[in-house]
Amino acid sequence: MTASTTINKGDRLLHQNVLGSRRFSNYWWATIVTLGATGFLLAGLSSYLRVNLLLVTDATQLIFVPQGLVMGLYGTAGLLLASYLWLVILWDVGGGYNEFNQETGTFKIFRWGFPGKNRQIQIDSSIQDVQSVRISLKEGLNPTRALYLRVKGRRDIPLTRVGQPLSLTELETQGAELARFLEVPLEGL
Repeated sequence: MTASTTINKGDRLLHQNVLGSRRFSNYWWATIVTLGATGFLLAGLSSYLRVNLLLVTDATQLIFVPQGLVMGLYGTAGLLLASYLWLVILWDVGGGYNEFNQETGTFKIFRWGFPGKNRQIQIDSSIQDVQSVRISLKEGLNPTRALYLRVKGRRDIPLTRVGQPLSLTELETQGAELARFLEVPLEGL
């Protein structure tokens, strides 16, 4: 769920940073897609210009229609995908924090979204409205393990990051810590 959890001010403030799209795996895939797409685009250009632009092979031997043209199109599509991946990382979509303040009796859930009028996603509410902390487990081909905050008059609010599922022990530990801090029951075990 979080990169770090901080309890401050005499154990009255719980602050949890949530890792968004700035994960190692996103940097890895953005780099791989960028390199592959650049290679395809340079191969397509090399076959068109009859000048070798690649270091590892001689793409001037490719016939431009259809091989070079298709390579260029694959390269262009790949660079568009890579641009999207790099922008999502730059904007840190999904990153933010969860803050529970017992002094003021409020909690704040904050996340960054895509640019636009709703770029900042923020939920503020009273701790008194929190009914429970819920653990959701779904195993199988696409497993999900997440923590939710059950609040009166609202849908369940997700507290964990999207992407890699947390380990069961980490999920249980974080859920129990939050339920103990908020003095509410822990559901879903």
